[in-house]
Amino acid sequence: MKRNPRKVKWTKAYRKLAGKELAEDATFEMERRRNRPEKYDRELVHKTVKAIQKVEKVRTARQDRFWEARMSRAKVQQRAADRKQLEQEIHLVKAPGALAKEKEQKLKVAVEEAQEEMQE
Repeated sequence: MKRNPRKVKWTKAYRKLAGKELAEDATFEMERRRNRPEKYDRELVHKTVKAIQKVEKVRTARQDRFWEARMSRAKVQQRAADRKQLEQEIHLVKAPGALAKEKEQKLKVAVEEAQEEMQE
């Protein structure tokens, strides 16, 4: 069965299109194919190997930063969802009687503050 690679979640095409991986970066230029044969030069090979190592370090650092940025947004969303769920299901955490007492105390404090403002 043929599938569109942009719609199959495990493909590189999908991950880049969905913003889950670094799509465009200058470090990818090193991997590009070049169809020009070069004359062998020992110094050039030595420099190229060193450059590849540096590029790999830069790429991993950029990918790590990209991942951290993605995960920080996810962390914020998860916290908001957790907070909302806690507010909706607080009765499972605290007894209903304790919640009623807290509401009464808040009302008393609010009423007292309102009365103080009226007197001033």
